[in-house]
Amino acid sequence: QVQLVESGGGLVQPGGSLRLSCAASGSILSFNVMGWYHQAPGKQRELVAGINRGGVTNYADSVKGRFTISRDIAKNTVYLEMHSLKPEDTAVYYCKAMTGIPPGRVNEYWGQGTQVTVSS
Repeated sequence: QVQLVESGGGLVQPGGSLRLSCAASGSILSFNVMGWYHQAPGKQRELVAGINRGGVTNYADSVKGRFTISRDIAKNTVYLEMHSLKPEDTAVYYCKAMTGIPPGRVNEYWGQGTQVTVSS
């Protein structure tokens, strides 16, 4: 019964900052990897940032240097700090969690998404 709930989205000016949160129903250490994806209307869902159980992070080239993914294990929460936001960052942002380790069985879980709009 995995639940992921995103929050923190909203309207922000270009160049501004926003902090997204993904609260899990249980310990985030139960997941092999967690990540943030975004999806604009008519576009495919794309990886923004990920963090694995060991705390190793990775980022899409488009956000590297601007976004930071982090976690608070005690709060069962993963964060995405977004700085120097651009209009092209506008999208619905989704939290994803994955169990298992390939080539073993892997399950994916998704939150409902939170809207981020970057506009003047």
